[in-house]
Amino acid sequence: MSTLTAEQLVALLARYVEETGAAIDLLLVGALALHAYGVSDRATRDIDGELQGPIGPLLEFLTAQNIPADLTQNFSGWSVVAMPPGYRDRATDLVRQERLRIRLLVPVDFVIAKLRRGTELDHDDASLVAARFHLTRGDVRAAADAALAASPQDTSLFLFQKTVDLFCENLPA
Repeated sequence: MSTLTAEQLVALLARYVEETGAAIDLLLVGALALHAYGVSDRATRDIDGELQGPIGPLLEFLTAQNIPADLTQNFSGWSVVAMPPGYRDRATDLVRQERLRIRLLVPVDFVIAKLRRGTELDHDDASLVAARFHLTRGDVRAAADAALAASPQDTSLFLFQKTVDLFCENLPA
């Protein structure tokens, strides 16, 4: 598969649930979330997400479908900079069926997730979501402050704060 859309992911996971009888609760945190947000011009071919439950069986299924996946049970742990506390509780349902739940970060948490990683592509993704959902400097700074307060003290926090400051320059007050 050359690219993957949110619709294709839903169909694929529904098939996995049907074939295995397993339940899936997946929080999308990567570019596939952009499709679900309505930003469809960003192509991706992998799945980035936080999975409640065992990762191995789903990873084997996805690998057999030639779909790369980065899955974790603790997305906040992917960076020294923590996710803003409560990000799981704020996540919204894209799909909620009997044994299949796919959730999305709320837009401001998605922006923080992208700024934590900080590549140029992540910055572009964050900008698309911030514009689409009319996020303000105050929205992003409040979420970044919560993330920083939940993070262990580390010099990389200063780089994250600088990234947030530069990102906020292009947002409305």
